[in-house]
Amino acid sequence: VCDELWKALGHQDSLIDASWPAFDATALVLDEVQMVVQVNGKLRSKITVAVDADKESIEKIALSEDNVQKFIGGKAIRKVIVVPKKLVNIVI
Repeated sequence: VCDELWKALGHQDSLIDASWPAFDATALVLDEVQMVVQVNGKLRSKITVAVDADKESIEKIALSEDNVQKFIGGKAIRKVIVVPKKLVNIVI
């Protein structure tokens, strides 16, 4: 069955004669990472930022999220905790 599917994909030789795929380390490198945004310790949003983004830009992106703005509601922000590549916690 597998050999028939292999030929249906357009390969001329048999599957048993095919070589194993080569390892590509560059495919494992991430350009972006998804981070959790919390307001007072509760999950409110998720953002996608560049892996090398600094804390200020991550904080700016997190504060610009619509759902986060809804829960902040014009209240004074006491503290913003940024753990790079993991989470942003906004304490109000």
